[in-house]
Amino acid sequence: MTVRVRFAPSPTGFVHIGSLRTALYNYLFAKKHGGRYVLRIEDTDQTRYVEGAIEGMLRAMAWAGVNHDEGAVLENGELVQKGEYGPYIQSERLDIYQKYIQQLIEGGHAYYCFCSKERLEEVREQQKTMGLTPKYDGHCRKYTLEEAKEKIAQGESYVIRLKLPENKDIQFMDVVRGNVTVNTNDMDDQVLMKSDGFPTYHFAVVVDDHLMGITHVIRGEEWLISTPKHVYLYEVFGWKVPQFVHLPNILNAERKKLSKRHGDVAVEDFMRKGYLPEALVNYIALVGWSPEDNQEIFSMDELIEKFSLDRVSKSGGVFDTDKLNWINGHYIRESSVERIADLAIPHLIRAGYIAEGEVSEKYHWIQDMVTVMKDRLSYVGEIVDKGEIFFTAEIKPESQEAEEILKLEHLPQLLEVFARKIQGVETVDEDTVQNIFKEIQKETGIKGKNLFMPIRVVLTGAVHGPDLPLILKVIGKQNILSRIEYVKNHLLLSK
Repeated sequence: MTVRVRFAPSPTGFVHIGSLRTALYNYLFAKKHGGRYVLRIEDTDQTRYVEGAIEGMLRAMAWAGVNHDEGAVLENGELVQKGEYGPYIQSERLDIYQKYIQQLIEGGHAYYCFCSKERLEEVREQQKTMGLTPKYDGHCRKYTLEEAKEKIAQGESYVIRLKLPENKDIQFMDVVRGNVTVNTNDMDDQVLMKSDGFPTYHFAVVVDDHLMGITHVIRGEEWLISTPKHVYLYEVFGWKVPQFVHLPNILNAERKKLSKRHGDVAVEDFMRKGYLPEALVNYIALVGWSPEDNQEIFSMDELIEKFSLDRVSKSGGVFDTDKLNWINGHYIRESSVERIADLAIPHLIRAGYIAEGEVSEKYHWIQDMVTVMKDRLSYVGEIVDKGEIFFTAEIKPESQEAEEILKLEHLPQLLEVFARKIQGVETVDEDTVQNIFKEIQKETGIKGKNLFMPIRVVLTGAVHGPDLPLILKVIGKQNILSRIEYVKNHLLLSK
């Protein structure tokens, strides 16, 4: 058996981080078993369709490196479909659904329902008042097929519902949840076809998964409650039931389902902030799945090799931004200066630190700045705040220790000599700075920590940090002199 899995998003807006994880798990499982990973667009709810959402989702998945073998793809900006099981966009499959819904009606497994929204709401309210679980009461089961067709001919609006048998146990095996059994008396006669002629998810998903040869349905746990209806549809069609895998939710710090009101939850949010795709994928893989050892940093190839469905957790995984930042920081440090500089440039432009027309002229300077900052970044967008020291004369001591250094008795003398030496050079580079330090040591006798640490605090506000000569090169002559003046006028505690 060739493994075939699918990721089937609805084009309703941004790509939730949970959707990326679902896609990733499908991708890893397919690749590990030499199978096929299909992307299908489930756009049957036309009221929720967002223009451009399909293209946005495809770009986000391509950015993350979760690439499908079949389905909708972007080629030169155009949406096309590739594969032998298409169309892969549900709104283009309406004739297929009509064929199979008629099969269910003629077999007595589905029926036309003419109940108005007002009647349905009234029934639900009565059931709630009686302490019952609200569900459809089967009112339109009484119509024969001939009576139903006569009502349709008279122009009455209708939906088509699944006709569940009474008191039947429906069983299926879920890889994460184990054996699941639900009695039909606790289920609803689900709407399969809406009044607009579009199928609901519950009907289309079964037809499409069967016709596309899907062997494993890997999706979020919110669909677990609906799966017995899907299993029943497989049974009445006489189709083989796929293996089900329902993934736990991704939770916030309060252990509630992660949602937009809790902050960043969209893949696009993390893209904009400057997270690296390999870091986000690495982290998301670990939210709900654990390897056999304690490994935390994975390449995509390593994830494919080690991923297994039997190590997917039953309980929801908490999205820990600190852990993501730690992993992303690791990947930033491992990346080339050129890569991080290229990613940083749009952030610097948006912050107004550099103009778009200056990028070529300042590119080597930007690289030097990134060299200084790279090890301190959790995500590339942080360069705007953490790199502010390269664009302002104002310095703030970052710690009590830095404030104490500004009280050193020899600091005014040191700054006077240092400023004079900087003014005497044409440009500030690493060799120039090293020579200046040697000259200061000879002239004043100030050396070691008493030389380097006060200058670092005066220029950056921090006691520790990257190589000092490189920092001075990036800050530049005029900014160095401006900061010395600022510190002398505002912060020098020993004057």
